[in-house]
Amino acid sequence: MEMSAPLQAWRDKAQFFTAAGGDIAYWTAGDEAAPALFLIHGFPTASWDWSKIWDRLSARYRVIALDMLGFGFSAKPAKHTYRLVYQADLHEALAKRLGVERAHILAHDYGDSVAQELVARQLDGAPSLDVASAVYLNGGLIPDGHRPRRVQKLLAGRFGFLIARLLNKRSFAKSFSEIFAPASRPDAQELEDFWAMLAHRNGARIGHRLISYIAERRAMQERWVGALSAKEVPQRFICGALDPVSGRHLAELYQERVTDPDVVLLDHAGHYPQWEAPDDVLAAFDAFHERLAGATENS
Repeated sequence: MEMSAPLQAWRDKAQFFTAAGGDIAYWTAGDEAAPALFLIHGFPTASWDWSKIWDRLSARYRVIALDMLGFGFSAKPAKHTYRLVYQADLHEALAKRLGVERAHILAHDYGDSVAQELVARQLDGAPSLDVASAVYLNGGLIPDGHRPRRVQKLLAGRFGFLIARLLNKRSFAKSFSEIFAPASRPDAQELEDFWAMLAHRNGARIGHRLISYIAERRAMQERWVGALSAKEVPQRFICGALDPVSGRHLAELYQERVTDPDVVLLDHAGHYPQWEAPDDVLAAFDAFHERLAGATENS
């Protein structure tokens, strides 16, 4: 089975810019005069994750997404030291390239940490990209609540490079499907597409390098968890409750650790709510932005 026609069409629309590490695929849509919105994908997938809500968001925003280094259709250097802070640099570089100085963010999983770093940079003062707001989907926002899957633990271990070599489409499909809610697991073609993006440019062979993000999150925990309470940047967490990695248990921890937490639980969704329950994600995202607009009008 080959990648679907929609994924092929998505790939054909990619633009590229050159960064340290190689060429970076990116996509834009919507009116350039509209508010900018960065969509930041998760591990181990890519910006295609946003395809079910892309058109509806681009009707109201200037939507921008890139496949981070090591993911999707971007370069995947075999010996690169992959860091979340560098992935944040890539988003700043693309914003500069496109002339975007201020943007909203909608992030997922691995991308949550990238968004947290961008918010933290704003709190540092004089940011390259002014973050207007941030909405997070399931991910390790608080490292203590993140429950990595067995394959992730193995990739992060001493023999992770061997695990990466042994990863194949079948083992990926089984492990990946388990983080979705039982009623919304991807079908055969969707799994084929997710695998195609992962395997592109031998990407499955660098999983042991990409997985370093778990340790980086712990090292940056004070900075990134602290950013979640920043009053300067409105933030919301939309959580698929049935996610075994960062579901209801992480939402509860978020409510304990974050000042004035804004959490929306989707009781029927798993780790990929934008794929499993796109209408509900959009409703929660829109309600958040409508509240922001109302606050701006009343200020």
